[in-house]
Amino acid sequence: MVVKNPKKAAKNNHGFDETRFRDLTNDVINQAKKHGATAVEVDADISSGFSINVRKNKVETIEHSNGKTLGVTVYFGYRTGSATASDLTPQSVHTMVEKACHIARFTNEDPFVGLADPELMAYDYHDLDIYHPWQINIEEAIALTKNAENEGFAYDKRLTNSEGASLSTFKAFDIYANSHGFCGTTASTKHSFACSFIAEHKNDMQRDYYYTVAHDACDLENANHVARKAAKRTVNRLNAQRITTRKCPIIFAAEIAGSLIGNFIGAIHGGNIYRKSSFLLNHLHKPVFAKHINIEENPHLPKALGSAAFDGEGVKLSRNNIVVDGVLQRYVLDSYSARKLKMKTTGNAGGVHNVILKTSDLDLNGLLRKMGTGLLVTELMGDGVNIVTGDYSRGVFGYWIENGRVQYPVIGATIASNLKDMLLNVVDVGNDVDHRSNILTGSILLDKMTVAGS
Repeated sequence: MVVKNPKKAAKNNHGFDETRFRDLTNDVINQAKKHGATAVEVDADISSGFSINVRKNKVETIEHSNGKTLGVTVYFGYRTGSATASDLTPQSVHTMVEKACHIARFTNEDPFVGLADPELMAYDYHDLDIYHPWQINIEEAIALTKNAENEGFAYDKRLTNSEGASLSTFKAFDIYANSHGFCGTTASTKHSFACSFIAEHKNDMQRDYYYTVAHDACDLENANHVARKAAKRTVNRLNAQRITTRKCPIIFAAEIAGSLIGNFIGAIHGGNIYRKSSFLLNHLHKPVFAKHINIEENPHLPKALGSAAFDGEGVKLSRNNIVVDGVLQRYVLDSYSARKLKMKTTGNAGGVHNVILKTSDLDLNGLLRKMGTGLLVTELMGDGVNIVTGDYSRGVFGYWIENGRVQYPVIGATIASNLKDMLLNVVDVGNDVDHRSNILTGSILLDKMTVAGS
């Protein structure tokens, strides 16, 4: 994206009053201890920014955001209570602490609650290069967005309407502290631009969109390119056909392939494992993917959207393997689920951080040629995924492929299988990695699935 005089933020020069919030979290911990708490943890989140939406050359919305949230969790032995406040005045903070302590006294004991072990705290951590304020004002943002939407409309006369073009820019400061003496801070920014169009031809109407997102505005795709890509994707959906029911290979396009890996991550999440609510129960150190698949978690990638120095419990993060040669190496655990399972936390309180699938040398076109004939899926609909059984059934939009080439768009189809079979039957992973989330994967080619059509 073209950025007007982007300014790089100096290290720790994030404009937030870090000293004030460190003192505030320390005060909350001390107050809770005076009420008898044996352990305390505090989160503070401060954010600001704006978003705009333009539709057909008119500004529809301008939203400014300035938020402050403070949360505390107290432990009285094995009893716990939590409370939050958005008013950070001394009286409001005092009331919040009192509420959390009052709640804790009436909860049942749970021997698995508590802070993560003190030796796991991230007292030293990486600079992840994720704070880059965008020096753009409202007027400049509106002009950029209007121009991009107009560029998209110019792509094809069959583009008759728009669901809008939007731009957003936000900065945030997060602090986590606990009674181990740990206090970690993270300053970050997030910027995005998106565009969505509607195309009509004869009796057919289709919509599609495209977006770009990054910590640094310099890393955003050009706004006009985003609009043209959204326009092209929309027009390409016209004249879609229905196909008959069959079994065939499937390619999950990179932008949706992350959802398949997300289903896998959900299945190995500690909460689902200790509740015995996963189709991958008792699969640790067993094959869960095809033998050539390797998956790692790398929380320290500079500028990546899933990067973090520590998890939601202050645990220091490190690069590690999740799947090696198709074999599951570990579950995804916070300290609570780890204790339930008699294991060690994997530093995943709050989620995963840059889950990366090792790719082949094939781009999407190479993957299409390798598939030969089958369905390229570009959109998933519905929520027909059962993590307990692994049953998988989703409505899809995509493109029918023959001899490695797109023949026509496909509507009204449903793909079905079982996740256990799908993961074991991954044929290849393309190198067209989508970097717009915390799961980094290229397009995924699967062996035959059932495609229910007309």
